[in-house]
Amino acid sequence: MHSLSDYKKIIDAFPRMKIGVVADLVADIYIYGRPFRLSREAPVIVVRYEGEETVPGGGANTVNNIARLGAKVFPVGMVGEDGPGRQLKGYFEKAGVETGGIFSSRERATVSKTRLLAGDLHASRRQVVRIDRETTSAVRPALEDKVLGYMEEVNRAVNAWVISDYGYDIVTPRVLEKVKSFAREKPVVVDSRYRILDFAGVTILAPNEQEAGAASGIPINGEGDLLKIGKTLMDRLGPEALLITRGNQGMMLFEKSGGVEDIPISGQNEVTDVTGAGDTVTALLGLAIPTGANFSQAARLSNYAAGVVVMKNGTATLSREELLEAIQKEMSKSK
Repeated sequence: MHSLSDYKKIIDAFPRMKIGVVADLVADIYIYGRPFRLSREAPVIVVRYEGEETVPGGGANTVNNIARLGAKVFPVGMVGEDGPGRQLKGYFEKAGVETGGIFSSRERATVSKTRLLAGDLHASRRQVVRIDRETTSAVRPALEDKVLGYMEEVNRAVNAWVISDYGYDIVTPRVLEKVKSFAREKPVVVDSRYRILDFAGVTILAPNEQEAGAASGIPINGEGDLLKIGKTLMDRLGPEALLITRGNQGMMLFEKSGGVEDIPISGQNEVTDVTGAGDTVTALLGLAIPTGANFSQAARLSNYAAGVVVMKNGTATLSREELLEAIQKEMSKSK
């Protein structure tokens, strides 16, 4: 088992890391209100507006997690020339994140997820509705050229790459080939919602249980099926490791050596909000591996981190101090 000093050494190295992140950037918009009467127009509750905020979501949340943990991060993605796009870039600029690789496009709206949360004064707010705005415009060659040029430039400086692919077209065929070429020289961590099978040869893949099952074509009815899925994906795609996240069942790590590690959930079974937990897992893998952490250490660090953010409302991040405190708490339980 890994010691607290092992983890502390890895975490202390985070500020020295430079990480490139190819990401489908999403603006998570939260509108807050208080329900106060029934509408006369329809059988619905009227919610009085109290405020709103825009925070990084989707692949932008992966970027935010890495930045919050102290590393230098270079996001590569696209936004529209619109309010949510300007707010996302402004958020990162305020946080000291390099935004030279966030390209604006008139043809493509910023992908956004708007959540209305309502609750009484002394009660927690609950999500009433979510409105998604997606883009259907193809990436123009000129914009793709800018993305590829920036990736090539940044690759000289970064210690590792993280790919956060939500299916919103940042990973074009040409970008995919560039990512695979990078994987021959430095760690590449991939979280892809729909296209796991496209990323053969990367360092580590981090799908959730449903994504891994869909990619393998094997239905999940028990842990034995998960073992088959892991072996199938390892054989087919040839990564150095595969980490399948399992919600409140923890994680399962497969390594090229043939080793399989079942990692129990960190923290509590009852969670507050799972939004963005997968982004946190991906961020921790991308940060830990280039510090010299082995796959088991990196996976367990990501598990500890996920246990922290699921206890927070909304799209959340954590600090190095919170991560270390979570590890200490978990280790004290096993003594």
